[in-house]
Amino acid sequence: MAVSPEVTVSRGEDIVLNCSFTHPDQQFYSGAITVKWLARASNAAPFFSCSLKNDSTERLSDCSGFRYSLAGDPRRGELSLLIKKVELNDDGEYFCRVELDRQKEYLQKETKLHVTSEPQILSLLVVATPSTPDSATRRLQCEAEGHPRPKIVWLSASRFLIDDQGEESQSGPFRLISSVAYLEGADLTCRAENAQGHAERTYPVYPVTSHTLMIALVVSGLMVALLLSAGVIILCCTNRAPVDSSPVYGNAEVVLNHRQRASDSAADGGADIQLVYSAVGLNSAAAPPPVHQRLTSTCPQQEAGVLYSAVNVQQ
Repeated sequence: MAVSPEVTVSRGEDIVLNCSFTHPDQQFYSGAITVKWLARASNAAPFFSCSLKNDSTERLSDCSGFRYSLAGDPRRGELSLLIKKVELNDDGEYFCRVELDRQKEYLQKETKLHVTSEPQILSLLVVATPSTPDSATRRLQCEAEGHPRPKIVWLSASRFLIDDQGEESQSGPFRLISSVAYLEGADLTCRAENAQGHAERTYPVYPVTSHTLMIALVVSGLMVALLLSAGVIILCCTNRAPVDSSPVYGNAEVVLNHRQRASDSAADGGADIQLVYSAVGLNSAAAPPPVHQRLTSTCPQQEAGVLYSAVNVQQ
């Protein structure tokens, strides 16, 4: 028979305890093969048992349960046990045993299962204690669980270790209770630590006030509004149609006729389209400067093939 001497698993996971055996006459054996698994003691009553004939073709439906089932076929010498969702209480020694029909002798070997777990704070509350000259009437009590069994330290509101680390007591193989003197209004944190990690909880727990909730809702609403506005702007800019940027002048009819003539000429394939620059002046109380001055100040240097004209707009 062969087993894994030690197996380690984290709490909540599935684990297989490997076990196998061989027999010189196994291929010719037609009797029953009985698999038994025991826990804690070699002479304890089996918590799991399964039996089937070696020469049968039946399925292993009777060898499956809610948490425990065989992870193999005894007819091939496989006796491994599957444990689902391992808990801390599953930690300990296990014994794999195989029995053959009409034989008083059996084979049995031990394997050890180690279940590890990060610390968890089970409770943190104020308890009353008998009043004595050397102790406070109220104490803050913290109970933590984990494997290895966690260590508890107490922190002040400023995250420093407090001077009085209190009293400790074990409440089980994986649990520890610690308590410290508590004064009303003080903020204290219970921190549980082990090789797997840590956990902490602070007392008192301040509920979320309606004012804080209102601020959170307002901020969230503003963020949503800003996102929606940005989306609308992007959508409008993406879908906006091109706008005719042609200016409107007082002599629009003249410009239109000029464009029509230019278009007709281009269609005939003869003349080229010429650009026309217009100087626009507004009439006011003061007399406008002469046309040649306005053209000089408002129009670029005249180029060959470019026409310039002055346009007055009445106020």
